[in-house]
Amino acid sequence: MNRTSAPVDAPATGAWEGLVTTALLGTDRRTPPGTGPGQEAPVALLDAAAVETVRRRAGLRPARAAERPQPAPEDSRPPLPPAAARRLAMLLADRPGASGGGRRGTAPDLMELLPQWLAAANAHGFAPPPQVLPALLDAARGRTDLRPAALQFAGPRALWLARLNPDWRFALRSTPGGGAALPHLRDDGSIRQLWQDGLFAERVALLSALRSREPAAARELLATTWATERAEDRLMFLDSLRTGLCPDDEPFLEQALTDRSRNVRATAAELLSALPGSALAARMALRAEACVAIDRTLSAPAIAVEAPHECDPGMERDGVVAKAPAGRGERSWWFGQLVEAAPLGTWSPRLGGRTPREIVALPVSDDWQGELHAAWCRAAVRQRDAEWSRALLGEPSAPEAGGPGAVSLAERAKLLGTLDAAERAEWVAGFIAAHGLSEAFQLLGVCAVPWAAPLGRAVVDALNIARDAGSYPWSFSGVMGLAERCLDPSEAGRLDALLAVPDDEPENASPGAGGYWAESFQRLSTTLRLRAAMTEELRMP
Repeated sequence: MNRTSAPVDAPATGAWEGLVTTALLGTDRRTPPGTGPGQEAPVALLDAAAVETVRRRAGLRPARAAERPQPAPEDSRPPLPPAAARRLAMLLADRPGASGGGRRGTAPDLMELLPQWLAAANAHGFAPPPQVLPALLDAARGRTDLRPAALQFAGPRALWLARLNPDWRFALRSTPGGGAALPHLRDDGSIRQLWQDGLFAERVALLSALRSREPAAARELLATTWATERAEDRLMFLDSLRTGLCPDDEPFLEQALTDRSRNVRATAAELLSALPGSALAARMALRAEACVAIDRTLSAPAIAVEAPHECDPGMERDGVVAKAPAGRGERSWWFGQLVEAAPLGTWSPRLGGRTPREIVALPVSDDWQGELHAAWCRAAVRQRDAEWSRALLGEPSAPEAGGPGAVSLAERAKLLGTLDAAERAEWVAGFIAAHGLSEAFQLLGVCAVPWAAPLGRAVVDALNIARDAGSYPWSFSGVMGLAERCLDPSEAGRLDALLAVPDDEPENASPGAGGYWAESFQRLSTTLRLRAAMTEELRMP
């Protein structure tokens, strides 16, 4: 039975305080009650303190026992195979330590394999052993990138534990609606009630769930309270319309263009520009067409640009931000926004029926090429236009390997994201074959895992070439770490010939480079075989 910490009224009021005062002053200056000065005074003080302690503890009033927590919910998913459960315990027990001398050795980094293991376990639909849930929540607490997969795998019992331990409250914040059960999407009455009275997180979860199933119903639900929502809430709710965005959303988004919040207006304009058939897209097309044309005064075809001279109220209403960032000219700033929001289908009729690849190849007068092509890059990503992305990327073997529009690796990576996984991997493999790995890290990050065979071979070959050339080995540690997580495990056999330390190192090679490369390839090979074993364990009955 639980007890409170408040004692009953003591028979001798202030007795304990008196004893404390005596102890502080010393028994030679003040003696305990009923005792005179002398050698017995300290013993009498301790005896009195012991008696008073027992009396105070015995005098505590019983309190009402706290309610027991509800039983943990059942998890209906099948349990992990025993071998996979043991593997999970090993992955969770691994903790990265301080490395010595910048070298990692040949042992795989188990914590870096945990995200991949969780993704595979979730794909199989397994439930975790209950005893690993605390360690799993601790791992997710320390790494935000783990949380979505870890909480999906942990299931309903993770939320039950999170309500009992403040250290795991992140699980409630990371779960839409704080883990609250959503009403059945056919239960109109419950949906309306939760939308009207629910917490913000519950309403976001409800709108997202409804949007993924019935986009029109989610939009209509949002419209019922739109006028009374706070600006920051309107922005979050509006962003949920990205899922299932379709022409039927246009009237609602057009209305949002007049919203009081600039951020809401900008988001509505962005969503409308992603609908090539929308009225806003047509308005932006007319404005952009007025700025771009074929210059027929030259001997060879070229693109002429005349940027807008003002940002009128209509442009601002359609999402054009009037104030340019520091260091940007106003006209080029407005021009880029117009071209970015115009449907890419605008340009072939406007520029003589040319294909995207032919349009991108045209010279652009008066140094406007960088601004125009960068805006086309953003439009291709926003509109998910693979044909324009291919034109702007160019051939992977071309100088700069990005085409005239992709002026940075970040833009190339975004353009690659519009292509299917096989084409993306093929392009990056060609880039690596032509240019090596020095600039490929960001591009490799957008490729599907495990890497397709041509891409995996290109990475291994490029690493081998770098080793044979005596390159500074630590420059490739990032790519090597990425290969450990992304290379297809079937490639492990191709690494066997790379595991030995070379007898002779190339002239001008970094000191100890041969040993480091052998160590890295050994770790890569071991990690690939471990990943293969992990996959097999999850397939076991």
